[in-house]
Amino acid sequence: MRAGDLRAMLPRGCGMARGQTDLDEKDPFAPVNGPPAASATQAPPKTSTPDGRLQEAHFGRMFRPETATTLPTKAVAKAKPAKPADAGHDPSGHRARLRKRLLEGGAEALADHEVVEYLLMTAIPRKDTKPIARTLLTRFGGLAGVFNADSAALAAHPGMGETSAAAIRIVSLAARRLARARATEAPVLASWQALLDYLTIDMAHLTVERVRVLYLDTKNRLIRDEHASDGSLDEAAIHPREVIRRALDLGAAALIIVHNHPSGNPEPSRADIQITKRIAEAGRLLGVEVHDHVIIGKEGSVSLKTKGLI
Repeated sequence: MRAGDLRAMLPRGCGMARGQTDLDEKDPFAPVNGPPAASATQAPPKTSTPDGRLQEAHFGRMFRPETATTLPTKAVAKAKPAKPADAGHDPSGHRARLRKRLLEGGAEALADHEVVEYLLMTAIPRKDTKPIARTLLTRFGGLAGVFNADSAALAAHPGMGETSAAAIRIVSLAARRLARARATEAPVLASWQALLDYLTIDMAHLTVERVRVLYLDTKNRLIRDEHASDGSLDEAAIHPREVIRRALDLGAAALIIVHNHPSGNPEPSRADIQITKRIAEAGRLLGVEVHDHVIIGKEGSVSLKTKGLI
């Protein structure tokens, strides 16, 4: 094939210069007899040929520094001032004021509904607990009734649940243990009022009649606080012989009988007096002294010995 025939086959403007061969390593896109190709920092020349326009559009836009795209940078967030730990749940500052009164005040710093309210705040942190506290006091008849209420009844109360019921029950348990510790840290007869306080906390709000026997050693220190029975105090519930036999098994020298009246009135019934006399008589025969029989109710307590009934 002749050179003239080869030039005729090439597109216009892209033919080989005279004497050029296909082995020459020159820019194949440069126009024939035109200026040299533009460098990376120099804009390519404008030509009127189609290939020249392609060269400017393609290579010029790729390498022109002024057309380089900059990547967006992330905006630096400004640090926000820290909020108090409970600010989101206490916008009015009510809880903070209650806490301050509780920590700085005395025993009467908070009203009864505020005591329950603050306790429930620890179990229900994202809810206003004042309405719940008020309805609990109304339903159970006061602060003592709330803390002695049945766990299931507390959990089922509107706005309550197992967690909040457990919060109330743990306070009740702590109060009982504290009262028991005070009642038993000294001989029972020497700390009689502490004993009555403990028995009142533990039994005054029971809904069933319960009989307990406190067995004492020769120094009137508590050996055993035993739950004898539930139900009315008669020989079907507690037999005099069994009470004295248990005292001998424990090595007790004396005992105190305790039971409650769910009605709230602690005055002894005829049955209460009769069973007490039978237990005291059985004890005298076997060397076990019955110090007293105490009846507990919401309205107070009664000692049968103080009334001269033993």
